[in-house]
Amino acid sequence: MTCLTSRFRGLHCAFGVATGAVALGWAVTQAQEPAATTAPAPQPAAVAAPAVQPQAPVAGATGRDLPLSMGEALVMAFEGNPALAVERLTPDIRRTYEATEQAVFDPVLAGSLSRSRGRAELSATPHDAITDQTNGAFAVREFLPTGTTVELGAAAQYSGAPAGGGDAQFATGPQLTVTQALLQGAGRDVNLIRLQQARLSTFASEHELAGFAEALAAEVETTYWELTLAARRIEIFTESLKIAEQQLQETRERIQVGKLAETEQAAAEAEVAGWREQLIRARGDLAKTRLQLLHLLSPSGPDMWSRQPVLKDRATVPGITLGAVETHVALALTNRHDLEEARLRLKSGELDIVSTRNGLLPKLDLFIQLGKTGYAGSFFRSAENIGREDYNLMAGLTFQWPLGNRDAQASHRRATLNQEQMQLALTNLERLVELDVRSAYVDIERAREVVTASAATSRLRQETLRAETEKFRVGRSTTLLVAGAQRDLASSQITEEEARVGLLEAFTSLYRLEGTLLSQRGIAVPGGR
Repeated sequence: MTCLTSRFRGLHCAFGVATGAVALGWAVTQAQEPAATTAPAPQPAAVAAPAVQPQAPVAGATGRDLPLSMGEALVMAFEGNPALAVERLTPDIRRTYEATEQAVFDPVLAGSLSRSRGRAELSATPHDAITDQTNGAFAVREFLPTGTTVELGAAAQYSGAPAGGGDAQFATGPQLTVTQALLQGAGRDVNLIRLQQARLSTFASEHELAGFAEALAAEVETTYWELTLAARRIEIFTESLKIAEQQLQETRERIQVGKLAETEQAAAEAEVAGWREQLIRARGDLAKTRLQLLHLLSPSGPDMWSRQPVLKDRATVPGITLGAVETHVALALTNRHDLEEARLRLKSGELDIVSTRNGLLPKLDLFIQLGKTGYAGSFFRSAENIGREDYNLMAGLTFQWPLGNRDAQASHRRATLNQEQMQLALTNLERLVELDVRSAYVDIERAREVVTASAATSRLRQETLRAETEKFRVGRSTTLLVAGAQRDLASSQITEEEARVGLLEAFTSLYRLEGTLLSQRGIAVPGGR
């Protein structure tokens, strides 16, 4: 069995197979011979997959056969599905926004170097004033989550000798500046908001990916069972056509010996033609379903559309006992990825309120600046003179307040309304989730009853056809009556198969709607539980 590729890097799970566990990015396990299970526990537990039995190869299979069990189909889909490959990049993209927000607190190195020269005529002296100056500076600045900005730097200045005489001069010195926000922008709670929101966005994208993966798994299972149903229809129609052809042959023989009127032959020929038409339609349906399954699986190798899935599993009634519907509702409210995503968006909205509330405050900053400067006729002498007792110290406050402050008030009002809207949307979504789960639960109970009823109908119509055929052979029935019995039997056999497939699909739907399908199938994904 093929293992998942390295594209799911960073995730550490295992795929349970008969030979052991294989390390994977996404973990997939599939029970091959499940037994009846009990009611789900409050936390999602592994529930056996539907019982299966070997199925004959799909009609028309060639050397391009693609043998598939349900578990192998799921593995192949998680390896090769192109839509999933697109979606799995989203968390990595979102994670880059975390790095962007973390970069706000990275130290910044800045520097400058300039040279200036000027000349001016002065009436008070016989000489022109000539200035020649070179300036250089560098600093390391860092913004801290507390709202503090720390800057440590040094500067050097060279002033050339004036034209009227004198010496050139160097000035060198370090400088430390600390600025602390006192109102707006003060505190870790405010300055870490954007980073926390970026992380929440990453978590939400992981749940979004998990939800997409769950929908993909459900679609693969549904399409797999639909393909088994399409193959079963062909089997039934092929057998019915064979019986109709035998009936036509017997009708012709009885007409030749004078036991039947010639008008009976037309009805028998029409029956053969009808079954051939049904068979043609069934083959077309199977071909389209095959293409849909290939699209979902995207098997590797050239010309995947020519591959012929050969299904190893056939739908049988699973021995699964459901718990109370309230248990499944509770699971859904805990495990649904769309609900968890909505809750994360709600938390992000709460952070917006904190941020905009802080924006209502005036901007008041305290700054302290401490520096020392050494002067001399050379650079190295000026650096040595920094150790003298002279220094520069400055402290103060800066204040800023937009009159009316309408922008901040509107932002806070908008954040508050958005939060209220998201809370109402979450409440509504929880109600819809409960409706979905309760409806799926009803579908399973109904599907079980349909399976039992359709199986009984098939048995009775099999007996009806046998009896009608025996009557025909002794001259007590007609071709039309036998054909009608055969059509009824084929219809009931198809209904029985549809009922089994419908029950399996109902279980898949329930597990998907309660958010446990991936864990039920042993698939671990980011954002999963």
